[in-house]
Amino acid sequence: MKISARMLLRRAAVTVAVVGSLVLGAATIRAASQWTASEAPLAAPPVTVESLTAQLAAERERTSGLTARLESMAGQTVELQAALEAANKQVRKDTEAAKALRARIAVARKQLATLNRQISSTARQATTVREVVVNQEVAQPTRPPGDDDDHGDDDD
Repeated sequence: MKISARMLLRRAAVTVAVVGSLVLGAATIRAASQWTASEAPLAAPPVTVESLTAQLAAERERTSGLTARLESMAGQTVELQAALEAANKQVRKDTEAAKALRARIAVARKQLATLNRQISSTARQATTVREVVVNQEVAQPTRPPGDDDDHGDDDD
């Protein structure tokens, strides 16, 4: 196969054009990355493995502390629940006692009202009896002692 000079020249031109376009593309990419980096700098520096390890250790420590507090709070919750149940039982007992006392007070009030009526009735009766006695005494004059209708005459 015989390659002509013209073909060799054409191949060389295509090769130079391809290599040139690759170099131009690489230069364009590099320029674009530098332009982007200058326009939008990183707010924070990149994270290192050491800093990630330190953060992980800190989070593990914080997690263990939170777990201990959570377990403590769970124990307190159980204690509070037991105290609440005891308080509820006492409230129920006190409520029943209050109901019983209300019933006893109602009965006592009825008895007191009955006694007050009886006392009033007895007081009225006593007043009536006194009035009758006073009226009888006024109606029958009292005689001094030793004053008889006979005037000492026992000879009859």
